[in-house]
Amino acid sequence: MSSTIITDRTYRIARENTQAMLIDVQERLAPHIFDNENIVKKIITLIKGLQALDIPVMLNEQYKKGLGDTLPEILEVLEGDNAKSFEKVTFSACDNDDSWNYLAQQNRSTILLFGVEAHVCVMQTALDLLDNGMQPVIVADAVGSRFPYDKKQAIRRIRRAGAVITTVESILFELCRSSKDPAFKTISNLIK
Repeated sequence: MSSTIITDRTYRIARENTQAMLIDVQERLAPHIFDNENIVKKIITLIKGLQALDIPVMLNEQYKKGLGDTLPEILEVLEGDNAKSFEKVTFSACDNDDSWNYLAQQNRSTILLFGVEAHVCVMQTALDLLDNGMQPVIVADAVGSRFPYDKKQAIRRIRRAGAVITTVESILFELCRSSKDPAFKTISNLIK
């Protein structure tokens, strides 16, 4: 008794429909984030994996005059054409016209979100993406807040609103899909 159910919703995250957005991992904010060293390591791993998969990464920076530049170790791994940078003063990256216009032009409806702070800029961006018919995917081990409880509650709210929650390793292997993919070796080495 085998049957197939067809729906118009897909639960798999496909490489060709995915865009990544790094939010506010800046010099004057990052040191205050709980477990910041591990989060930065995860972010770097994720960026390298996304680049191996040829997934574009948007860099968003909140009020650079006050919070400084993105951490140098992250800027080091971001590669030219595959990474666009936008400064914002709004908490949601979607409220910044330049960021939103660029994102919309990519024509990719799945948006990987990672960075800080989970309960402010990451959450508000995720909620706006949902409101605009996109699917935010929160990479939970590459997201942080100053206080763990704020992160926990933000992830909870974002999940209830309809976002997907995942981890660096999980999303990289899902986007890769097969050990025969040319990016598999790179990703496998990054995860070790």
